[in-house]
Amino acid sequence: MANKDVTDPARMEKIVSLCKRRGFIFQAGELYGGLNGVWDYGPLGAELKRNLKEYWWRKTVQERDDVVGMDGSILTMEQVLVSSGHVGGFSDPMSDCLLTKARLRADQIPEQDGTAVWFSAASHPASGWSVQREFAVLVAPGAEIGSAHKTARKYYAEFLSNKQISPKEIELVEERREEVTGTTRFNPENGSLLTEPRQFNLMLQTNFGATGDQIAYLRPETAQSIFVQYKNVLDSNRIKLPFGIAQIGKSFRNEINPRNYTFRSREFEQMEIEYFCHPNDGMRLTDEWLETRLCFYDEIGIPREKLHVLDIPDGERAFYSKKTYDIEYEFPFGVQELEGVAYRTDYDLGVHEKGAGKSLIYFDEETKEKFLPHVVEPSAGCDRTILALICEAFDEETLTDEKGKQDVRTVLRFKPSMAPVKVGIFPLLKKNEEQVKIARDIQKQLQKWMTVSYDDGGAVGRRYRRQDEVGTPFCVTIDFETLGESGDELKGTVTVRHRDSMEQERIAIDALLPWLLERIR
Repeated sequence: MANKDVTDPARMEKIVSLCKRRGFIFQAGELYGGLNGVWDYGPLGAELKRNLKEYWWRKTVQERDDVVGMDGSILTMEQVLVSSGHVGGFSDPMSDCLLTKARLRADQIPEQDGTAVWFSAASHPASGWSVQREFAVLVAPGAEIGSAHKTARKYYAEFLSNKQISPKEIELVEERREEVTGTTRFNPENGSLLTEPRQFNLMLQTNFGATGDQIAYLRPETAQSIFVQYKNVLDSNRIKLPFGIAQIGKSFRNEINPRNYTFRSREFEQMEIEYFCHPNDGMRLTDEWLETRLCFYDEIGIPREKLHVLDIPDGERAFYSKKTYDIEYEFPFGVQELEGVAYRTDYDLGVHEKGAGKSLIYFDEETKEKFLPHVVEPSAGCDRTILALICEAFDEETLTDEKGKQDVRTVLRFKPSMAPVKVGIFPLLKKNEEQVKIARDIQKQLQKWMTVSYDDGGAVGRRYRRQDEVGTPFCVTIDFETLGESGDELKGTVTVRHRDSMEQERIAIDALLPWLLERIR
């Protein structure tokens, strides 16, 4: 990971605002207050997501001879996840803030220094109220110790029997003060003491069947259905090792602390490949897949200079992994993981072979060798990649007109292949029947091949700006020259305006479709 600070909260706020305003992303159930950590994709977000998934599928499955696809079920039987180690072992350490009741990942709490002020009780002599409870507040170096008393009064006020009493009137029993370094026992947001860490199961369980006594789980990852169906795919297709099985699908994790917008959510989509190979090829193929995936991100508009490859060292990788790379991106909230490329050895097929009691051994007809295949797993977060695409595309450009007046143009500079809307179609005047008819005909012709937006509201300049803000790469305007009012030379042509350069050129209507198809794929 790069050491440089790439955080830009103000930029992130603008991106979140644009996503809601223009219909990219909404919080699920917002009408009723919102479901934390769950998101809905609006019209433009759905198009962007579809473009990403279709491009990933084309590059990963359609254009390769050694990868096939599948679509596994979301409901996963309990025994599958018992064998994989998820049941009983898929959890994170969780601590609660005693003051706010907020839940924090205990292993992600930063180390802190300061003065810990410990309290044992609080009382209000005039009313006779008292409470015996231990509490502590961490005071940062240089801060006033009195801030600890203020925080402690807020905590003890929660136990007041008479809510009319002001927390300022509470008397505290301070037990001790101690200097601490590198502690993770306190909430960095407010200094409040945290509960001791406890394990929190990340899987979402459900019961089904006529009597409701069958247990299943919403899958925590897409990988397990691939491993379980590996032999069926192998037996039903004329395919030999090495080969991969690709899948795009929803996964679910009951995250303790969803955060950073859509980056860490409770419901998310993965774009995942399990690539089965000979044990001798695992390390080499891991490096090859890393390079393939880095090229993919560059193709969709995330430049390599914004990506960082983290080679996970020994002792920090999953116990079954022999090599793991994290591909990270410079989000406005910091450098964070987009995708992992992991060499999982034969662990996955091994545990399912043992759990099901059925052989998953591969027989190589050419070498007459029998072995349990090893697996290389490139696993990308679809929602994280969508967020990275939006963050990378977002731009604010200051323009100056001929009178010296400045204006800020907000634009999403998506690669045309990723852009939710490929073309904006405008009749110059919506009351001009000839222009409207031609515009509608062009719309009908292009809609069979791409997503377009017809817009006849307001001045053309404003329409351009609306399309810029959602990332439309090309706008087509039907004007008086199209009708031949400036001579036969321009009759039957339209103005095509480029989003990024704002330059315009004339294209014949008959040549418009192939011209666009060449540039949006």
